[in-house]
Amino acid sequence: MKKLIYIIFIYILLSSNLMGQEIVEQNKKSSNAKNYKKRVLESPEIDLLSSLYTQDGENAAVSGGIGTEDLQDATATIIVSIPINPDDVLVINAGVSAYSSASSSNVNPFDGRNQADAFVASSGESQSDVWSTGSISYSHSSDDRNRIVSLNANFATEYDYSSVGLGAAYSLLSNSKNTELSIKGSAFFDTWSLIYPAELRSFGLRGGDDDDDEDFNINNHTITGNPNYQPMVVPLAGRNRNSYAAGIGFSQILSKKLQGSLALDVVYQQGQLSTPFQRVYFADVANSFIENFHLADDIERLPSTRTKMAIGSRLNYYVNESLVIRSFYRFYRDDWKLSSHTASIELPIKVMMGQFSFYPSYRYYYQSGIAYFAPYDQHLSSSEFYTSDYDLSAHHAHQLGFGFSYSNVFGKGSLKFLELKGIDLKYYHYQRNSAFRSHLLSLGVKFSIF
Repeated sequence: MKKLIYIIFIYILLSSNLMGQEIVEQNKKSSNAKNYKKRVLESPEIDLLSSLYTQDGENAAVSGGIGTEDLQDATATIIVSIPINPDDVLVINAGVSAYSSASSSNVNPFDGRNQADAFVASSGESQSDVWSTGSISYSHSSDDRNRIVSLNANFATEYDYSSVGLGAAYSLLSNSKNTELSIKGSAFFDTWSLIYPAELRSFGLRGGDDDDDEDFNINNHTITGNPNYQPMVVPLAGRNRNSYAAGIGFSQILSKKLQGSLALDVVYQQGQLSTPFQRVYFADVANSFIENFHLADDIERLPSTRTKMAIGSRLNYYVNESLVIRSFYRFYRDDWKLSSHTASIELPIKVMMGQFSFYPSYRYYYQSGIAYFAPYDQHLSSSEFYTSDYDLSAHHAHQLGFGFSYSNVFGKGSLKFLELKGIDLKYYHYQRNSAFRSHLLSLGVKFSIF
């Protein structure tokens, strides 16, 4: 009997010890499972972006709605994404853009090297410029990855313009991440240098920011047409422009193959909304010329406030493993009486085990003109506001494009500490119902740092 009691005691003791060890192991596993968290971004990434853009047309705003719009632009951008911890990501963006513009060169067309003409580029300093930009953003995701908060700050600068901006956004995911609601807001504070057309600088429009190293003296030139050239002009009131934007977005996975989204954006601008070097000509004022160039009657003048609103929607349909249909529509309206419609479709086609994609696209755009637009030499001097910028005119346009992308889904193609993630090459051709047309070629390469 004593032996039986002893055996039972030993059995209970061993069982308790084993159960205790099992509980400890389960607690360790539970603790490890609880402590493990999938990172928002597994490793640092680098995006290298570049583009070449060219355009041409016959309605330059610098010369009052006529003249060459020839322009070439090359850009280079680097974006570095850094995971600070499993929840937080820091993104640094820096870019530079260098352009050469025949139309903006005619801010001062009287360089003496070529006969002054709206359709001939001059060699003034405004013929070319470099635009630089940079931004930094921070985002934090909650433990369940259902809430994302982000903050950003940015700046941009070029010869006659500088800008700083701040922004914030919040996203909420629900319904097993099938539903997403997001809100965002931003503010931009811009400063213009007041560069006026060369011929008007002799009549009080000298803001202290002349764009040529040689002063233009109208008395050294012969004026034809109306020789009594006496424009009645006043300087613009200020140099600053502030823009405030807010937006809300909603996206929903509607089925296994269908996803949709809606977005509403509102922008309010105040300050200097006129471009100081864009000329305007009046039909009720006699024309004056130097060589073949029409001397400005005034500069563009627009209201000091503008409210914009846009409503957009996207609908993506998964046809099969090789094809997805992406569609987009947006309606825009502002208090300058401009409204527009944009509709586009893109058809990504995957080939070779999903590593390569080819995606043709088409976009149609239509807008009504603002209330203050009129073509070259058709404004009246009695008007309060006026512009001959064809970007604000009534027009429609077509854009055709295609792109090729490569995705390194198998993780091959490493270069020392860099792993190639993907390559994206795009081309777009844009054509208005006028002589204006443009071409854009862009290249993007993404690397992961390991």
